[in-house]
Amino acid sequence: MIDNQPPIPMLDLKAQYAPIRADVEAAISRVMESHQFILGPEVEALEAEIARLSRCSFAIGVSSGTDALLVSLMTLGIGPGDEVITSPYSFFATAGAVVRLGAKPVFVDINPYTLNMDASLLESAVTPRTRAILPVHLAGQVADMDAIMQLANQHGLAVVEDACQALGADYGGRAAGAIGSLGCFSFFPSKNLGGAGDSGMVITNDPALADRVALLRNHGHRPKYYNLAVGGNFRMDALQAAILRAKLPHLEGWTTARQRNAALYREYFSQAGLVNREDAPVSLPRETDQGTHIYHLYQLRVQSRTALMNHLKSAGISTEIYYPVPLHLQACFADLGYQPGDLPHAERAAQETLALPIYPELTQQQIVRVVGAVAEFYR
Repeated sequence: MIDNQPPIPMLDLKAQYAPIRADVEAAISRVMESHQFILGPEVEALEAEIARLSRCSFAIGVSSGTDALLVSLMTLGIGPGDEVITSPYSFFATAGAVVRLGAKPVFVDINPYTLNMDASLLESAVTPRTRAILPVHLAGQVADMDAIMQLANQHGLAVVEDACQALGADYGGRAAGAIGSLGCFSFFPSKNLGGAGDSGMVITNDPALADRVALLRNHGHRPKYYNLAVGGNFRMDALQAAILRAKLPHLEGWTTARQRNAALYREYFSQAGLVNREDAPVSLPRETDQGTHIYHLYQLRVQSRTALMNHLKSAGISTEIYYPVPLHLQACFADLGYQPGDLPHAERAAQETLALPIYPELTQQQIVRVVGAVAEFYR
């Protein structure tokens, strides 16, 4: 640590919790007194609140973002012999959910500026076996959904939005997750709206799909012990729902703070002379003009990444790499036949991206310190 300054974490959940402690504790107490611990009124209330936030007809609470993806694909009947087109630059669950159902993920490269799926490459990836497209709204910015939906409609394909990092993001006046057939959210503790454990949500405007998700999340029971389908235990815990409901009124303010911090980063990196030139050692996240970016992550493209990380660590500044190995090169997917060089933009992003702290409680002084430490490294 330099000059005995306190460390700057990637995320400060203690700072988030302090002003809302009473509300969260009251929510927990409410559930404990009710003795309704799985599904029930708290989950139903959260579902209604997330549906309103997403301007969507239906929301179904589930056990995690991973299970939201899995049950969405199950709802569409995705299985052996099917192909699902998706991004190679995402958390493992995106492609893992496809493979768990016996289907094949087909990866298309990313746009090097947004790090989201390059929609211009979709047409060449469609085959007679293609059943769905699974775009990822990485870091809080919605993928090019107009182009994705146009191609999906042309080929009769379903679209499942991996919006696990994008709750509250906007695209052309529509909410992330509410554009395709189904949308998936994660409430993992580090998300912009995070619980005290795992939980997730599926949203849709299609009543038949909503009914099927609700059926499959609870073993296909209807009624209990009478099974209409083989589902799973994807139920949301009432404690998680109550905690999320206590935090949800603060989400808009937290999003505004993240966007403010991103603007401060842009301002100070520009003042430091580290960007906006041909040989710049740092490239900042780019916002499209199609919607809002909620900055779940603030990812730079940098030169000499490992050395920079070590320098920032010595200055007490935490960083993170999302994701060091693109999905098409993961060892467990070797049988898909991808080779290094097949998806160059995803591979380069995996080698160059570095996430800086962007949490709402991050102060202007801390941002100045982060940018100063980066500038010091590149002098």
